[in-house]
Amino acid sequence: MYLPPQFQSADRQLAAELMRGHPLASLISTDSDGLPFVSHLPLHLEERAGTFWLLGHCARANPHWRYLQERPQALVTFLGPHAYLSPAVYPDRPRVPSWNYLAVHCTVRATLVEEQGAKDALLKKLIGDHEPAYAAQWRSLGEAFAQKMLAGIVGFELEVLKLECKLKVNQHRPESHAALRAAYAAGNERERDLGRWMEKLGLGG
Repeated sequence: MYLPPQFQSADRQLAAELMRGHPLASLISTDSDGLPFVSHLPLHLEERAGTFWLLGHCARANPHWRYLQERPQALVTFLGPHAYLSPAVYPDRPRVPSWNYLAVHCTVRATLVEEQGAKDALLKKLIGDHEPAYAAQWRSLGEAFAQKMLAGIVGFELEVLKLECKLKVNQHRPESHAALRAAYAAGNERERDLGRWMEKLGLGG
């Protein structure tokens, strides 16, 4: 992605926080015609020996797993909070509107997960992320039901080969920070979230 230096973050833990806080990712591969193919999927992030891995699954009917099998390198994007940037936050008038946002892009290499036990373990990690209490219900549904559900999905592990983190919150315009923080603090949920990220980054405090 276009990544001006003032918006680039090399802090892997900030990127991890963003990915875990906004886990619905866009997995982007090329299809059999060489065109982009996108699936929107929740992914589980974990770190192994200093390397990030993203775990997820798709329906067996979704051809995306075949594209990953044929061409394992892919792109995963995460979009965090985003909001309009009004020129009213500047002390002078010759300004234009913009949009602030937080995003992470990961170049990944895919490995499919087909063994039933491994798929079950992968599912339990996703359950643990989003509704730990459901684990007991999943176990209670019985082996036959679980095997049927597991047969209907293909799991995958995505090794993160390259990570880009873009935190665009007007860092390069310090004269706007106080007014922007105040505007976001009084705004909607996304705007308030961006304001908290500005605070985390030490902007406008």
